[in-house]
Amino acid sequence: MEDIKNILDYSFSLGKDSEITVRAILMVVIALIATSIVLNFLRKLVTRKLPEEDKVKFVSVFGYLKWVIYLVIFLITLHTGGVNITAIFAASAALLIGVGLALQTLFQDIISGIFILIDQSVHVGDIIELEGKVGRVEEIKLRTTRAVTVDNKVIIIPNHLYLTNSLYNWTENGTETRECVSVGVAYGSDTALVKKILLSVANDHKAVFKNPEPVVLFEDFGDSALQFKLCFSLNDSFQARGPKSDMRFEIDRRFREAGISIPFPQRDLHIIKS
Repeated sequence: MEDIKNILDYSFSLGKDSEITVRAILMVVIALIATSIVLNFLRKLVTRKLPEEDKVKFVSVFGYLKWVIYLVIFLITLHTGGVNITAIFAASAALLIGVGLALQTLFQDIISGIFILIDQSVHVGDIIELEGKVGRVEEIKLRTTRAVTVDNKVIIIPNHLYLTNSLYNWTENGTETRECVSVGVAYGSDTALVKKILLSVANDHKAVFKNPEPVVLFEDFGDSALQFKLCFSLNDSFQARGPKSDMRFEIDRRFREAGISIPFPQRDLHIIKS
């Protein structure tokens, strides 16, 4: 017993005015393990009867709070074990300043993650666009948001980007979104026939909603073509590339059958003889 006591009382120096014993280290380890067990039990107890959507939100918020609780328990246990916390902080003031600066972005990410959950701007399953990148949100974590693109590539988004950039949530108002396909036709083409063909292409595609109806917009008189835009509604904008590609193939085929040409950019050169 005396040997065990001596081992537990063996101390390590943490600085000029502070030291930590093996007993204190064991107390910290046991306290953190016990805290983890209790927190996991509480999480399961609270989320047991929650709806799946609310359960995901609670687990995300709980993940943020868990690390704060671990830090508090860690400091309290050290203090209880006889470690001079104040002396440690004073001895490592310069280091803490450097760490604080390095962790500035980390805390921005954590705070931004809390804001995301509070204002409900982003949910798991939403399709978002940020800095030109589009992905479906798979997981909102303590520091980052994990999203998957239509090409099955994973985007890891630091949460602070939500505060410093414009975020487009494609599915905030539901999964239905408005998509468009642009096309130019040669000057002199029958614009009424162009409109009829474009509407027919959209209405014949199985992925396009009948209500609201597809519309054709005569956008502009371009340099080399009359510019049209076919707009329609889809249920899954994340997979919009497939239907839009189908429509472009069909538009090209029907325009050829109707004798409507899609021009390429061209310029008229006038030579003036002096």
